[in-house]
Amino acid sequence: MKPGAFDLHAPTSVDEAVALLGELGDDAKVLAGGQSLVPMLSLRLASFGHLVDVGRIAELRSVGFDDGTVTVGATTLDAVVEHDPELASTLPLLARATPLIGHFQIRNRGTVGGSIAHADPAAEYPAVALALGAEMEVASVRGVRTITADRFFEGYWTTAMDADELLVAARFPTWEGRCGFAVREFARRFGDFAIAGAVVAVRLGADDRIDHCAVGLLGLGPTPLRATTVEKAVVGQGTEVATDELGRLAVADLTDVPSDLHGSASYRRRVGAAMVSRALSDAIREAIDA
Repeated sequence: MKPGAFDLHAPTSVDEAVALLGELGDDAKVLAGGQSLVPMLSLRLASFGHLVDVGRIAELRSVGFDDGTVTVGATTLDAVVEHDPELASTLPLLARATPLIGHFQIRNRGTVGGSIAHADPAAEYPAVALALGAEMEVASVRGVRTITADRFFEGYWTTAMDADELLVAARFPTWEGRCGFAVREFARRFGDFAIAGAVVAVRLGADDRIDHCAVGLLGLGPTPLRATTVEKAVVGQGTEVATDELGRLAVADLTDVPSDLHGSASYRRRVGAAMVSRALSDAIREAIDA
């Protein structure tokens, strides 16, 4: 199928882009890498009269390293994240999630901001953003505001951004000390969206006990989820934690687990529990060796 007719706009600055979004209203949609939006348009799952292509806005393509923070511009390509050695050492969880996104052709076109703004609950970047407590900077003709990850994702393909707002960047806090990071997910074929998965970060204190833990879940609800019950249960424990039990704890209270032709809700829970268990084991092992 082919998409319906639309007018394409190609602004070269953030100010120009948000002016267009403010003028065109709900009939406009931001186009970044197009790896999610274009298939939806082609299948007539979505239709817009105007597409605002932000790919020519140079200020949105950047990775900045500040004290304790990594700021990733919205149109930074997935491939840049995947192959940037400084980002891999400073923000390992984001870098390690990237090779699991589709195939390399998709990562050569897909963008960090596009994935976060699309808010697919089975996607990797939203889960990482939520787990690490990222902040999203969004702009409109009214100015710039910051939305924390725990308020940003509201439902399937739905965020807290208004129709006239543009995602400019995502700011990720970095972790220092004896840390371990891991991403585990299960998909039926390489490159498919995960049936369920987990992103995990842990930090060990001076007494070899876990003093900080973050667990993000993907594919297990209408939004990416944070397994706060597991995070609280792990903090203060030594490294010999019962990861299988914690995996089951992570999914025990989930009420909106999807059920479709790829797997029932109960199957996704079992897969999710296994992914949490394995990711926790991986992250703790890495922290011990750090």
